[in-house]
Amino acid sequence: MASPSSAMARLEAIFIKRFHRGPMDPRDRVHLVAGRGLEGSADQGGKRQVTVMSSERWDELTRSVGAQLDSSWRRANLVVSGLNLADTRGRILWVGTCRLEIVGETRPCERMDEGAPGLQAAMSERWGGGVYGVVLDDGEIVVGDEVRWDR
Repeated sequence: MASPSSAMARLEAIFIKRFHRGPMDPRDRVHLVAGRGLEGSADQGGKRQVTVMSSERWDELTRSVGAQLDSSWRRANLVVSGLNLADTRGRILWVGTCRLEIVGETRPCERMDEGAPGLQAAMSERWGGGVYGVVLDDGEIVVGDEVRWDR
């Protein structure tokens, strides 16, 4: 039996945003398009093609403000477990067979306080909003895929 420290980091959830400020639709799988982002998502191109949030960090932050909010509330495209996303600017993240280059820290918006007062401020520390990046490879990713940092 594997020890908890050797547990595989994995893709827990995928969300597509239909339009700016629109709902986040859950998906079991999605096609990534290099240089563009998630197929069907409102955010295409630029440096913020994909946003990624740690499920553990989300749970920690919502507990800190006394809230229980589903990770979809964060509005990130990908929710991962088993990975620390803090201070990862410039690193390459493998999601299944596709690579993402982490460009920076996702800053939480005022909408976070609609879910729980104080959540935006809590998320402003230690990369609490997760990360954003660009898609380097075309390909399909599926909930349950392994996620890992490039060596």
